[in-house]
Parts: sequence; C-alpha cells; structure tokens
Amino acid sequence: MRIAILIVTYTSPIQTQRLIERLDNGQFDFYIHLDKKQDMDTHKNLFDVPRVYFIKDRVDVRWGGYSTAKAAINGVKQIGSSGIKYDYISLISGQDYPIKPAWYIIETLQNNIGKQFIEYRSFDTEWQEAFARVDRFHFNDLKIPGKYRFQNLFNFFVKRGKMPVDLKLYGVTTFWTLSPECALYVGNFLEKNKKFNRFLKYTWGTDEFIFQTVLMNSQYKDELTNTNHTLAEFPQGQARPKFFTTEDFDKLIASEKFFARKFSIDIDENILDMIDDYCLKMKNIKKQPDGLYN
Repeated sequence: MRIAILIVTYTSPIQTQRLIERLDNGQFDFYIHLDKKQDMDTHKNLFDVPRVYFIKDRVDVRWGGYSTAKAAINGVKQIGSSGIKYDYISLISGQDYPIKPAWYIIETLQNNIGKQFIEYRSFDTEWQEAFARVDRFHFNDLKIPGKYRFQNLFNFFVKRGKMPVDLKLYGVTTFWTLSPECALYVGNFLEKNKKFNRFLKYTWGTDEFIFQTVLMNSQYKDELTNTNHTLAEFPQGQARPKFFTTEDFDKLIASEKFFARKFSIDIDENILDMIDDYCLKMKNIKKQPDGLYN
C-alpha cells in the first residue's frame, strides 16, 4: 500500500519535517503546498528529502476563502499526474501531527479499501446555518482594504443568485482520506462545471463543503463513511480549533483517529514527544487495527 500525504501549510518547517519523519516508513509520500505568501527557502531543508514533493501551482491562501479549497485541489491534481499509484490521499495541515504510528495507519486503511473517509452533514437538515456560506457573496480572497465593509454593502444591494448546478449541499470539515480516483473526481467536476467553479469563488469556507457536496451527489456516495481520520476540538463559539497540549494527552491517545490538530512546537513541543513515545510503545506491542469501518 502507498499513501500520499497532502500537507497544506504556512507554518513551521521544523514541525512539518518532524511530522514527515514520524511517518516516513517508505510507504508514504509527502506533497507540501506551501502558501504562496511564504518564501520557499523557509522549507529548503526538505528540498532534497526522499519522497517529499512541493506543489508547483501554489495559492495565496486566505482564511475562509475559496483559495483553501483551491490549494487542496491543485495538490490532488499534481498527485494524480505524478505517475505514482497511490491507494489513498490524506489531506492534512502543517499543524497536524500523527497520533498513531505509520504501521497502524497503513494496516487500518488496508482493512478498509474501497471506503472513503470524509465527514458530512446535510445543509438541509443538520447544518442549516451553513447556507449563509453560499446564499450571499463572500470576498475573503480579495486583497483590498476594507473588504468586509465592501462585502456588506455589496450584499445589501446585490442579491446572490442560485447555484448554477442542481446539487444538494453537504459539508462540515476540511480534512479527509480519499482514494485518488475519488479526490480527482472533485477537481474534474469543477473543471467541467466552470460556472459552478466561479460561483464557489465567492463562498465562505469552501474547503469545508466542496468535496462533500460533489461526492455526495456522485456515484461515490455509498463509499463515504461519514467520518474522517483527524481529531480537532473547537472551543464553544470559536471558528478555529484549539491547540492541543500535554493536558490533552490521554484524550489524544484514546482517539481512534490517525491525526490531530492543531499543535505548535512554540506553544508545547512536549506533547509531541509524549505522542512519539506512545506510538513507539504501540509498535512494540503491535496491536492490530480493529477494522472499525468493516
């Protein structure tokens, strides 16, 4: 089995390198999308590392903007054109860290070939507040002063039209583990439906619903497990996840997820040492994945 880890990042190259070293058993390749605002030389220590590739078509990623989804799609396209056969692609961020050892991830996915790990909720019944993401204009990717004031004025005078494609909307979170065929289907769908792609450029948090929406309206629908492999915690009322620290260790190792986010070596590097020690003990015990999705 071979897995491509797609890392969308703008943060610490040291932390990204540590993440890669923790999983680098020869069965993972690592594709790094470094935010276009960042100098590539900040990650030069990874330039010559085997099985590490940098996404060439970089995007200036803006929080909440379509640009985040575009960065992931560009990464999927490069992986798809690499000529390397992968069984899965996992999308993570540079502030994620594996909370399970590499062998565990490999064996769990081997036990679940044919399943797609992506979480979703229906806008109609479970996530109705998310309609605000698509029924008004959002200009997060614009680089102009006062853009949010302009956005409010624009929405006051201009009514947002309906989506140009008849799709039921689904979403909830950004990160997923999908087969290359499944992930590429989303990119190809957007290329074929250019009006829909243009519509998405003025939505909010597109990365949290575009893969789910396209796939839940496709032949892949029955393969979706409605779960993903990334643990995150959002404090009440907060749009961004908390940073995990040593206080969260028991919670992290009790999780069945592969990754957790977010971590920062500047805030608490010791939690990463604790996770590494735990993963080493798992290797010695060689506890087998239990095939939770069988």
